[in-house]
Amino acid sequence: MLVEFYGDSPLKINHSMKIEWLLITFSLMVLSCSSTEVGEGGNVRIAIDSYSSAEGNDTNAFDFNVRLSETTASSVSVEYNLEEITATKGEDFEDNSGVLSFGSSETSKTISVNVLGDDEIESDEQFRVVLSNPSGATISNGTAIGTIINDDITQDTTDGYVTPLSYEGYDLVWNDEFNGSQIDLSCWTFEFGATGWGNNELQNYTDNNAFIEDGSLVIEAREENGGYTSTRMITGEKKEFVFGRIDIRAKLPQGQGVWPALWMLGANWYEQGWPYCGEIDIMELVGHEPSKVHGTAHWGEQGWSGSIFKGGSYTLKGGERFSEKYHVFSIIWELDNISWYVDDELYHTLNIADLGTQEYPFNKEFFFLFNIAVGGNWPGNPDETTVFPQRMYVDYIRVFQ
Repeated sequence: MLVEFYGDSPLKINHSMKIEWLLITFSLMVLSCSSTEVGEGGNVRIAIDSYSSAEGNDTNAFDFNVRLSETTASSVSVEYNLEEITATKGEDFEDNSGVLSFGSSETSKTISVNVLGDDEIESDEQFRVVLSNPSGATISNGTAIGTIINDDITQDTTDGYVTPLSYEGYDLVWNDEFNGSQIDLSCWTFEFGATGWGNNELQNYTDNNAFIEDGSLVIEAREENGGYTSTRMITGEKKEFVFGRIDIRAKLPQGQGVWPALWMLGANWYEQGWPYCGEIDIMELVGHEPSKVHGTAHWGEQGWSGSIFKGGSYTLKGGERFSEKYHVFSIIWELDNISWYVDDELYHTLNIADLGTQEYPFNKEFFFLFNIAVGGNWPGNPDETTVFPQRMYVDYIRVFQ
């Protein structure tokens, strides 16, 4: 005799009842499976990846990767065509359409789109590549976005506030002037993902939204693929510091839901987490307040879902915006004390006494983080007034001790 428990009471079932129950369950499973839509090609899936690149001054090929989830003995084909978003056919890119065919051992093909470069100053532009009418496979991701990054904007890095390369009593121990052709990966690491990042943010972080242009680091937040992409880059486990003067010269984005930040986390974040590691926000801006920046410190017990924090803000005079020219965001970081500055003007301080009985986490090594978030608990989400793409330009970061 089999005995099974349903709720709090045992139910006795004999062998014949058990077999009948199994047959009914199997029949229901078959009926359930038969109701699932299975496209032509069974389990073989076909997808296309988005692509972004600088426009250039000549014709430039954008190569979109189209891939199968597995090899197949049968033939696979799919049609494709191009659609305008903000880029125009014949002016920004050449129209293209056709059919891709995969051989029995092939899992990857390329759609090449000719982008027509020029030397005109304009916004970044986008177009769409659309897959349709597959044979031998089903489409799992049939749309890709081509982003034409305008490279004709010349940044006047002399426009705005500048700080010196030396201070009396300090040595320059590390700096990145972003004068090379590529981001220095011996100093910086990219973080990836669209997890909300603890703040219900909307962006997907990639390594495709940051580059060097005219002697500045550019981080660009874009609206693409039905969502938002951006970059978050860190110096963790590569460049970590305790105490000193830190200068970061930057020009900031703006717009509802746009959230740029130049900040730091305690190096023990990897082992002990946030907020116990401590956080120093050298600069944050919420895009609906383009004339105001914030400097904040966060701390708290390990495992807390939130943090204790103390912050201050600095507002430009006369309605000037931080997107109009470069400003220098600085902290002077000493034992038991941190001071925040914009263009050498003090606007906020934190002292160990401000934490009362809480542990003070700011007398140890920290690393840097640069990013633009989109949406989130603090700035709110973008709306119809928000213009994309939005860029943060960083002319330099300098650490003096």
